[in-house]
Amino acid sequence: MDYPGNLFVVAAPSGAGKSSLVKALMEIDAGVAPSVSHTTRPPRGQEKHGREYFFLSDEEFDRMAERQCFLEWAHVHGHRYGTSRQAIEERIKAGADVMLEIDYQGAINIKKIFANAVLIFILPPSWEELRARLQRRGEDSAEVIELRLRNAAQEMAQVRDFDFVIINELFERALFDLKSIVHAQRLKYAAQRRSRAATFFALNLP
Repeated sequence: MDYPGNLFVVAAPSGAGKSSLVKALMEIDAGVAPSVSHTTRPPRGQEKHGREYFFLSDEEFDRMAERQCFLEWAHVHGHRYGTSRQAIEERIKAGADVMLEIDYQGAINIKKIFANAVLIFILPPSWEELRARLQRRGEDSAEVIELRLRNAAQEMAQVRDFDFVIINELFERALFDLKSIVHAQRLKYAAQRRSRAATFFALNLP
């Protein structure tokens, strides 16, 4: 599927700063549209249905999965997360650059379907800093934090399958790196050929 828009898929272990980086990028780059996933986990803090996630019951999620509404879905930290195929295709078909935040399993599956998808992995600078960030969030019990750290080891072992890696040690630098990846992707031959097809045609370029 060769659409004019770009699909950026960002994955990271919990606490690495993925959501903060993506949010900051979209505040400075109007050309990047978010993709809102569906999940069975309850909202956290000020999260709202339809903004950060579509929050579903297990029964609602089951019905969507049965109707094959999801591009991919996976179990993460005891809950399910799914990506709407229709929502992604509509946006990149219209020429939008879509930024999708999901776990590494979903990212790898999406690459199999959207060959042009750009996979980006966010790493923490150290185990100590990852633990500290999870503790500073104040959202999880000590047991849940330990579970997230165990899961992080498995998640980070998949980093070799991603196109780009950002180490989020200094937030401003990590944001610059993410912005650079997005901009560089827009300038690649294949991406320019897709998004500026009329210009290539007018110049008699293949």
